[in-house]
Amino acid sequence: MEKMRVVVLFGGRSGEHEVSLASARSLLSVLDPARYEVHQVGITHEGAWLTGAEAREALEQGESTRLTPCTILPDPSRPGLYSLQDGTPGLLAAIDVVFPVLHGTFGEDGTLQGLLEMADVAYVGAGVTGSAVGMDKGVFKDVMRAHGIPVVEAAIVLRSEIERDMPAVQKRSEAVGPYPLFIKPANLGSSVGITKCNSRADLGEGLLEAAAYDRRVLVERGVEAREIEVSVLGNDEPQASVPGEVVPSREFYSYESKYVDGTSGLLIPAPLPPETSAEIRATAVKAFQAIDCAGMARVDFFLEKETGRIYLNEVNTIPGFTSISMYPKLWEASGLAYPQLVERLITLALERKAERDRTERRFRSTS
Repeated sequence: MEKMRVVVLFGGRSGEHEVSLASARSLLSVLDPARYEVHQVGITHEGAWLTGAEAREALEQGESTRLTPCTILPDPSRPGLYSLQDGTPGLLAAIDVVFPVLHGTFGEDGTLQGLLEMADVAYVGAGVTGSAVGMDKGVFKDVMRAHGIPVVEAAIVLRSEIERDMPAVQKRSEAVGPYPLFIKPANLGSSVGITKCNSRADLGEGLLEAAAYDRRVLVERGVEAREIEVSVLGNDEPQASVPGEVVPSREFYSYESKYVDGTSGLLIPAPLPPETSAEIRATAVKAFQAIDCAGMARVDFFLEKETGRIYLNEVNTIPGFTSISMYPKLWEASGLAYPQLVERLITLALERKAERDRTERRFRSTS
């Protein structure tokens, strides 16, 4: 059998660049070289695409001179991975599937997916719509409300509004609910740029911090809650894993506790009544389908301690793949080991591409 040609895409122009490198390390470690011809493509903070056998290590070390500039052309008549070494595109390798582990902007927000759609290549994960809606926390909440899925009260403010009239934005923010308030970049993940605010002074700092990462900023009512997460896998008939619970070591599940010190605890499966677990899993699948997701997603919930109410927090369409990430751990607890999970995701990408290929691209008269 011929090896399947897989491009693993990582790095990126995002505050989650380093998280992406960690995800790529884990993913690359389980792609069987006897079955897969793997091509590493790293994207620098500046947006340069570079390939080479040790591309991930090179980006991690900040030493990319030995790598080859490359690209995927948005031209389906010229498929494959192309070298840009001499200024003129030259074919480096054919591609069967792209496996992006690009978290955040320019990777998880639909922009990369648009390029891959234009190139007519199979890729792992959600398409343009699911990626874009899942990424923007404000738009996502509106879609969830339209589907009757409960979400925590929130408002969107703009960077330009923050810079023009901070007191007015603070007043609008405080109308969302009592302190504490959480301030988040609308289009980012991995807890980058998130601040828990207990006062107006905190609020001003939090708004500026989030606005550094995005032009749209989410202001959300703080909820005293347990944090429950579910992994979803599939295309048109997705399935949900057992739920897991995050036990933060800090005030909230911060970037540091996720990726720097790894001190937050993970309870898998989450200690929940069977009916609560079933409701959370069903809601995760409903949300996945509501945004037309595909392949994979980690769906995060708040379980309010005082009321027992379930709130859907967000859908991560390219969840972390590090050795301590919840997404693969939940599937492992559900009976699907990491290497088999990766194989399943590649199969789902090819199935999704086959489904797209059935779509008529030319007008066909019925008269």
